[in-house]
Amino acid sequence: MKAQQTVAALQQTTIRQYCKTLRMPTVGSQFAKMADEALREKQSHLDYLEALLAAEIEDRDHRKVERRLREAHLPRMKTLEDFDFSQCPKVSATQVRALAEGGYVERAEPVLLIGECGTGKTHLATALCVAACRQKRRVRFTTAAALVNELVEARQGAQLSRVLGRWLRYELITIDEVGYVPMAEIGAELLFQVITDRTEQAALIITTNLPFSEWTQVFPNARLCKALLDRVTDRAHILETGTESYRFRRTIAKRKS
Repeated sequence: MKAQQTVAALQQTTIRQYCKTLRMPTVGSQFAKMADEALREKQSHLDYLEALLAAEIEDRDHRKVERRLREAHLPRMKTLEDFDFSQCPKVSATQVRALAEGGYVERAEPVLLIGECGTGKTHLATALCVAACRQKRRVRFTTAAALVNELVEARQGAQLSRVLGRWLRYELITIDEVGYVPMAEIGAELLFQVITDRTEQAALIITTNLPFSEWTQVFPNARLCKALLDRVTDRAHILETGTESYRFRRTIAKRKS
């Protein structure tokens, strides 16, 4: 009996080593436990193998989604399940949920969220990013100011081509807060380049507090501003979140209560 236990222990050690070599950590950690369950439930060898491999795939998918979420650099975890559409009557829940299915990413279509501060733009943009990560897509979230700063530094360090190429590899990028801070001409040109590179090639989400007629406040070069608008609005899904701040209403309600 003791000899059999020793042989079984050696076999388990060998199997775990094989799983490590094959990069199958879930199989390596679960095979013994699931083998005991298979014996108790009188499962066939194929049933056991199917269940074991399914566990590996499920765990691998979970880890990939977690990795995509980390790589996205989201400001905070916000999902559509958290969004109160009743507080934003101008936003179509049906349209947003349809976008979350990811068709716009496959078709490389822009999504524009336009509205005042506190109306849910960033929450919706983040939620769409989370939905794309759950579909295991490569996603990146940034603010317009942070992106421009990165591009200017890359240009100064003769690394612009490499950085632009990295941004193009994402299946979806979100540029938050376009219009909050006026841009120097070089910053506007670099942002225009990122957007141009993605036109009909990869999806883009932009949030802004400015109507299109006021974008010249941020992009003083009228010709560049017109070309930028032409690219971001072509085939775009445009969602207006309104002018009344949900956050402000919530603060007032808390004070009253």
